[in-house]
Order: sequence, then C-alpha cells, then structure tokens
Amino acid sequence: IGIILLFLVMATAFVGYVLPWGQMSFWGATVITNLLSAAPYMGTELVQWIWGGFSVDNATLTRFFTFHFILPFVIAGVSMIHLLFLHQTGSSNPLGLNSNSDKIPFHP
Repeated sequence: IGIILLFLVMATAFVGYVLPWGQMSFWGATVITNLLSAAPYMGTELVQWIWGGFSVDNATLTRFFTFHFILPFVIAGVSMIHLLFLHQTGSSNPLGLNSNSDKIPFHP
C-alpha cells in the first residue's frame, strides 16, 4: 500500500507540474513522447493512451487536469487504507533494520 501511495503522489505532482506549462514545453513533450514510443511492441499505444495522440493539445490538458483533481481524493482514500492496515497488523519491518539506530542517549 505504501508504494502505491508513493506512485500516486508522484503522479499527482507530475500532472500538476505540467499543467501550468499550457501546452508543456515542446522539448519536454518531445522527450516524453520519444521515450514512450521507443517501448517495444506497445510504444505507439502508450503514446496514444497518455497523450491522446502524438501532439499535446487541449484533450491532453483536460485529461491531466482531471487526473490532478481526482488523484488527491484517491491519495486520501489510500492513506486511510494504509493507516487501517498499519493499525491492524503493525509495521512488519521486512528488512529487520534497527529502528533505534539514530537514537542518542540523553545521558552518555
């Protein structure tokens, strides 16, 4: 759940970052489009799905605005689920790290 939460926050930040650019910078749009289209077998479909085509236009901006509006509510819901799971099961500490590694005793 925590990793999903991390990806949701990054996605919200990304679409919020590109929205004020208007049509984004042509360089940024070109780089992202080229990276996506280079994926074997599914590159063209990825570009079509994310941008709505090979040009960044009003449909793309509307899609990004919609994601930027909805994702914070999704983050709030996933955060509640995350807290519920932590309350039910506690932290498993899968790496077995010492949680007091930075603790310094007050009286040495």
